[in-house]
Amino acid sequence: MNEKEQGYKIIFRFYSDVFEREMTETLWAQKVEDAQDLYRVDSIPYYVPLIATEDVVRATYDAMEEGLLYKETVQPSGNSTIQVIRQNEETPLLDIRRKFAELGCVSVEVNEDFFVLEVPLNINYAVVKELLDDLETAEEIEYAEPSLSDVHREQTSS
Repeated sequence: MNEKEQGYKIIFRFYSDVFEREMTETLWAQKVEDAQDLYRVDSIPYYVPLIATEDVVRATYDAMEEGLLYKETVQPSGNSTIQVIRQNEETPLLDIRRKFAELGCVSVEVNEDFFVLEVPLNINYAVVKELLDDLETAEEIEYAEPSLSDVHREQTSS
């Protein structure tokens, strides 16, 4: 494996309004530019707000953390991250995830009742949000939009 293919772990520290405490999450990234300490996020965040796959971030080595520590987002990707919690245990989580996959969205199961949905920049979020709202109205899920891109936000504003 050459250096370009090598993944890097970046540590994100943030306050979670949901858990009401400081949290840490580590995401995989690929190096973009050595001189500028730039990396492209390569994994879907479970909890980190305002970060999505393919965002370009600045991270520097921190001796206390013994790793790369997130400093700032340099270039948002336009992708969005949606957190989804299953409310009805009768409905298989995989069935819910498949509905979003049919719309072009990738998801990662965090646990038996929780998954994180990635909405790529080129997907019309209005269509995804309609499905989210329909499932929420039917009390199948609850969802949060911790990282909704400007492009996707504009697609749902009236």
